[in-house]
Amino acid sequence: MNSFGRNFRITSFGESHGAVVGVIIDGCPAGMKLTVQDIQPLLDRRRPGTSPLTSSRNEMDRVEMLSGIFEGQTTGAPIALIVRNENQNSKDYEELREKFRPGHADFTYQEKYGIRDHRGGGRSSGRETIGRVAAGAVALKYLSEYGITVTGKILLVHGKTNPEEIEREISSAKEAGDSVGGIVEIIAAGCPPGLGDPVFGKLDALIAGAMMGIGAVKGVEIGDGFAVSGKFGSENNDPMNKDGFLSNHAGGILGGISSGQDIVVRIAVKPTPSIAKVQQTRDIHGNVVEISVGGRHDPCIVPRIVPVAEAMLALVLMDCMLEQVKYR
Repeated sequence: MNSFGRNFRITSFGESHGAVVGVIIDGCPAGMKLTVQDIQPLLDRRRPGTSPLTSSRNEMDRVEMLSGIFEGQTTGAPIALIVRNENQNSKDYEELREKFRPGHADFTYQEKYGIRDHRGGGRSSGRETIGRVAAGAVALKYLSEYGITVTGKILLVHGKTNPEEIEREISSAKEAGDSVGGIVEIIAAGCPPGLGDPVFGKLDALIAGAMMGIGAVKGVEIGDGFAVSGKFGSENNDPMNKDGFLSNHAGGILGGISSGQDIVVRIAVKPTPSIAKVQQTRDIHGNVVEISVGGRHDPCIVPRIVPVAEAMLALVLMDCMLEQVKYR
């Protein structure tokens, strides 16, 4: 599936080493003011080449609007957004034509389709997230008009929580030809109560699916998440008084529907699978071989995944806001 959403629907397209990556947005309400300046800042936070701790692939990731906008406003027609790939080094990936990277999607893509784009991973590359971020920026603009904000931050990297220690941990992994993972927290504030649907359209289920749809994410929790397994009900419940809730262990969602409190989401991000350290793998002929992955890769995906996670949460919330209109 390359599409996401029910009412605010997006379809991402493009490969890591293709001509462009982008997204088609369908279902955006007409009359919303929208310019490149609303989208570019989020893409700038996601783009590589901005720090020694990220991939050295130096892409400017300038967004172009191809349709759906007239005189600075959305028309209700599909919105097409693209970013051109300008700094590919496909020759760096020639060894991957026949070898599968451990921890990557190379093997599973080959098994499913019988063919794969080995240049940077094709659709399984992190560059695919550009379309999500561009669409998420549109959703963030829409949500802002209702006083809803979405912000993310790094909680820890490889067990470290102090920013300086995090930087050293990433640098150390990079020097060793290795990589590290971490945890990101995303909070949506200002959401009205009532978003989400009972049973199979639960808001927390939609959020979890959106977050797990990000390639590097291996775990999601809402509110206190896994910590609730060690609590009494009296500790985990959120008491109420006439002014509202007294705590937020539920993370802003009860029965799959938003409560009006902050929606709190955390994601576990795996270490980058493409590493220089020598590993054992197999090739397309079934032979056991060794591999040291070249090319330009992030020693830690965590910093650049923050805007991606913000975008995915915004997409879910906008979709649910538009769904809610049907009940009014």
